[in-house]
Amino acid sequence: MATKPAAAERKVFSTAGLPAARRIERWESHNAAALIGLDVRAAGPLEATEVNVQLPEVRLARVNGSAHAVERTPEVIGRCPADSIAVYLTLSGDASFTSADGTREVHPGDALVCATDQPFARWFARGLEELVVTVPYSALLGRADIPRLIRPATMSFAAPGGQYARALARLTARATGPGSAPPPDQTTVLDLVTVLATGRESAQATAHRAAARCHIAEHLTDPSLSAEQVAAAAGISERQLSRVFAADGTSVPRYILTRRLQFAYSILSAPQAADKNETVADVAARCGFTSANYFSHVFRQHFGLRASDLHRV
Repeated sequence: MATKPAAAERKVFSTAGLPAARRIERWESHNAAALIGLDVRAAGPLEATEVNVQLPEVRLARVNGSAHAVERTPEVIGRCPADSIAVYLTLSGDASFTSADGTREVHPGDALVCATDQPFARWFARGLEELVVTVPYSALLGRADIPRLIRPATMSFAAPGGQYARALARLTARATGPGSAPPPDQTTVLDLVTVLATGRESAQATAHRAAARCHIAEHLTDPSLSAEQVAAAAGISERQLSRVFAADGTSVPRYILTRRLQFAYSILSAPQAADKNETVADVAARCGFTSANYFSHVFRQHFGLRASDLHRV
């Protein structure tokens, strides 16, 4: 019997409505708690909004902001230490990134990977919209040979190997966007960040697992989703796909079933679920189950309670 899935904590913070003189202070305070500590500068009143999703070890965010600059100085690092890897996924607005390696330009459709224990500065001349993922080094240990010093790197979503940045962007966008979506799979995020930080050739098994899980996440509610489709999307054979999942102590069908059950649990346990006209059978179909009876059986077997009981809470 599995325990209930950990809910992803979601918060929204905005400078809208705050006194202009306090916006930077409040923005700095929020980011120090939700992502990483930064010094912020802006020529005018800062207009910024951030949607944060907190997983047990991973932090995801969607950031919109007017023109400003941020800096992670040695003083900020000492005051707000964060032994992590950060991935910035640019959706709109050009940016400059400066570190000990020099200055580079970052454009929409680019991913920037850097270490949060090293000083850097970022400048958004015309504002920005981006997705952010931060992961502590400790959560990545054992996935690949992660170098202790991560040198900043940029890559285009469209470049060879950019599919992992693109997949991370889609996953983060779903988690921080409006509407109902399956709760993010933290392991998939960790695999994607590992591949981006080390390169596909250094972490092939991790890359294959990440590609497979991303395909599953994007097609989870499709009742016809199969191991054959997942293997084709990951670019490997079904036999190799089975080995990749077996190394994690599971199988492709079992993983798909677990993710669908977790999605159903998140829908049924949402505070507004009981107020909707959606039935348990509707939820089952929405999560990719073709039989409401089968769904009810495996839900009770997995969580130790009936879906209908949870729906009435």
